[in-house]
Amino acid sequence: MNKTFIFRIITAAVLSLFLAACGAAGGGQQATDLASTAQSLAATQAALATDQAAPTEAPATAEVIAPEEPTAEPAATEEPTAAPPISEPEAPAFYTEEFSSPPANWTFELIRGDSADFELYTQNDVLVFDIQGENVWSYVTYDPYTYTNVRVDARAENLGNNNNAITLICRANERGWYEFNVQNSGLYQIYRYDRSADTFILLYNGGVQNLRVGKDTNDYTIICEDDRLTLGVNGEEVRTVEDSFLDEGLVGISVQSYNSWPVLVEVDYVSISQP
Repeated sequence: MNKTFIFRIITAAVLSLFLAACGAAGGGQQATDLASTAQSLAATQAALATDQAAPTEAPATAEVIAPEEPTAEPAATEEPTAAPPISEPEAPAFYTEEFSSPPANWTFELIRGDSADFELYTQNDVLVFDIQGENVWSYVTYDPYTYTNVRVDARAENLGNNNNAITLICRANERGWYEFNVQNSGLYQIYRYDRSADTFILLYNGGVQNLRVGKDTNDYTIICEDDRLTLGVNGEEVRTVEDSFLDEGLVGISVQSYNSWPVLVEVDYVSISQP
């Protein structure tokens, strides 16, 4: 319903009331009041008409702010993680080598003879010295550690002639080494080898009473402790000598032929321990 229609209803109601009142009040005053009231009503009507015609402003439209889309953070690019290097197990200082495969950390040196007359290999859990010539002296040393005081044990079987020696060494360095020879004939020698002069200096020699000569198996032991050098065979001490020329170095084993061959020796194990 518009404002003009409402005004007309109100005006008609007011006029009806007014006329009824005038009829009660009297004629002259009635005319004066009627004229005044008519003017007021006309002015009110004109004002309402003007308001009616004025354009109605559209209500302000609220600006709708769309919620911000969460900004996706770029996915972190993970750097590929390199697998840790596979490291070799640390070589033990004291252990027993049983020759189930070619031993790591052991190296070979031939100081006498022709390499064509010599083979060194592992088979059936033994280290084989196979010598097919005279005066072939071969040494195998354990290289990761130098020892001051040390014990070395070995078990070896002679499968060739009796003219050979099984040798354990200690304190091998650039100056030389100590070696303990036990010949399969029953004799032994304790030497200091001087590398600069390429000379073996005899410290002691003699015979081993409990050696199993011929094609048999024997256990050999050396102990190098301070300036005391001890040889043992089959669990018994053979001889102790003293020498202070060498104080530290590698340990190892050797097999030597002399003036007859073949020499075939199988080493079951070499054990390195504290004295």
